[in-house]
Amino acid sequence: MNAVVRAVENLAGAFQNPVLGTGVVLSVLLMVLFLSAYEFVVYRLVSHRAFYNRSFHICVSVLPFFISTIILCLQSNIVITLGTIGALAILRFRTAVKDPVDMLYLLWSVHIGITCGCQLYEIAVLTSVMVTVVLLCMEHIVIGRRPFVLVLHCVPEKENAILEGIRSHTRKYRIKSRNYTERGMDLVIELSVKRPEELAESVREAGAEKFSVIEYDSEDIL
Repeated sequence: MNAVVRAVENLAGAFQNPVLGTGVVLSVLLMVLFLSAYEFVVYRLVSHRAFYNRSFHICVSVLPFFISTIILCLQSNIVITLGTIGALAILRFRTAVKDPVDMLYLLWSVHIGITCGCQLYEIAVLTSVMVTVVLLCMEHIVIGRRPFVLVLHCVPEKENAILEGIRSHTRKYRIKSRNYTERGMDLVIELSVKRPEELAESVREAGAEKFSVIEYDSEDIL
């Protein structure tokens, strides 16, 4: 009976950590909740992707909660610190991050967790706001000409005229492939232009029977 009473007392005492009070833990979690929700909204509004990854979206929003509480635990006891370092050393994460921007949001989540766990709320808020401003600016600023892929079908006799029409809009182009068939030829051309609609009009006037102008990023797989 005495053993049961002592176990209950030890369990109750575990919730009364003199280093980390309940108010401190709640304030950290509430701040993490606010900043995680903020990052959740920014990721959804700024990331205009054709293939939206809902699982990754949830991951970057929940991750700061674990990191902030781990930081709190590391501050409370040196034994816990050593045990946590040993536990994290054996973890292996093999999920590949396909988009470099996704890595940015992961680092943002880690930053929120660490700064809120250390109760550096001002740094967490100011950094989040500044990152949002930079992301919004970079989202709407186009540096240089946009990359496109021109896929067209024509007769071989019209190839020179089509290439001449392309040269009137850009000098930066490269023929990726030529595919000859009984009905004509298919061309795949990589180029950079500012006004794709004018390029399309020139290609049509040069004699292309069918064509498509596709905008793409360098990381896309055609």
